[in-house]
Amino acid sequence: MTTSPQTSAPSRSRIATASLIGTAIEFYDFYIYGTAAALVLNTAFFPEMDQLAGNLAAFSTFAVAFISRPLGSAVFGHWGDRIGRKSMLVVSLLVMGLSTVVIGLLPGYASIGVLAPVLLVLLRFTQGIGLGGEWGGAALLATEHAPPGKRGLYAMFPQLGPSAGFIVANGLFLILGETLSEGQFDSWGWRLPFVASLLLVVVGLYVRLKISETPVFQQAMDERRIAKVPFAGLMRHQWRRVLLGAGAMTIAYTLFYTATTYCLAYGTGTLQIPRTTMLALTMIGVVFMAAGTVVSAVVSDRVGRRRTLITGTIAAVAWGLVMFPLMETRSVFLVGLALAGALALMGLVFGPMGAYLPELFRTEYRYSGASTAYSLGGVLGGAVPPLVATGMQAGGLGAMAVGGYVAAMAVLSLLCLLALPETGDSALR
Repeated sequence: MTTSPQTSAPSRSRIATASLIGTAIEFYDFYIYGTAAALVLNTAFFPEMDQLAGNLAAFSTFAVAFISRPLGSAVFGHWGDRIGRKSMLVVSLLVMGLSTVVIGLLPGYASIGVLAPVLLVLLRFTQGIGLGGEWGGAALLATEHAPPGKRGLYAMFPQLGPSAGFIVANGLFLILGETLSEGQFDSWGWRLPFVASLLLVVVGLYVRLKISETPVFQQAMDERRIAKVPFAGLMRHQWRRVLLGAGAMTIAYTLFYTATTYCLAYGTGTLQIPRTTMLALTMIGVVFMAAGTVVSAVVSDRVGRRRTLITGTIAAVAWGLVMFPLMETRSVFLVGLALAGALALMGLVFGPMGAYLPELFRTEYRYSGASTAYSLGGVLGGAVPPLVATGMQAGGLGAMAVGGYVAAMAVLSLLCLLALPETGDSALR
């Protein structure tokens, strides 16, 4: 008997909660690493380098997870398309959470020498594998449970996870920065948010073990439409959409990691803005990101995913050229405006993606396709910007060159969106 794609209202509430809490925890884990990389990992694991070289080394370890995310997407996508969405969401949460806790317990360079950064890179690689499987499963959990005409609204919840996770992560670092001395923070204080992830993982597992499999995937199983090797089928039939979807995602990553990871290091190191001030401004900016996510996700159900995304991407081209002149004023208000504008636009181009990327792919390949496109976009838009921006700074090109790079990534995403179809009014098949 075919399972109906409709579920009860209480079930939908549980699905929304599970997708939001899960992605919030996963991205909390991911973001505390980015914050630590900008503030302290250079001295804890690369103490023999000068500040700029140490920042480059720390951001390189940050980038490792983006490189492993496509691998995680392929692995979790394969099994998510073979045996179901729910089980892979539980496994990805465990992989990500346990890797994060171990990073918090890892001895620094002063204790075990060169082994410390080696282990750090391995754990960061494992983090990326976990997150590579997380987002696609959470987005499909919401999208495949959604009633007709409301996929953007339901897929909004996993898209709010990054905002919630970032606020909690940076909030903890802000509290620690205010309550601990600089020496205490650099010695052991930065480790506490990593160890605290263990409690969040327990909460996340409790929620996810109570959810049901998606009706769309269950129907595909009942109709025997499950691919033996989903990734191979994806590459054979829908590879173009994978690449274009990755390109479309690039600007969301670029805006976020430029405004947070790089600007945090740039603001505290080059502009000499106090650490707590930059953390507070970034957290305020993420509130604007959450607002942009909600607005664009809801609007995309009315006017279409593609049109909403194109509008936000065009605005990002202009903001990339404005952002760093505002930063260089050193005015707290204008620096905050630069960050809030970038993150609000990130929300505008991120909100519809929770529904748009899954809608691009057939049910047999949806977990693999959506996850791979999302993760490949992260390699170019998430791993590269902090490294490129820091390299431009080291090469004396100035902040305007970094802004030009952001604008160029927005143009890339715009071209990819123009080559993709509208999907908001199409049925999942």
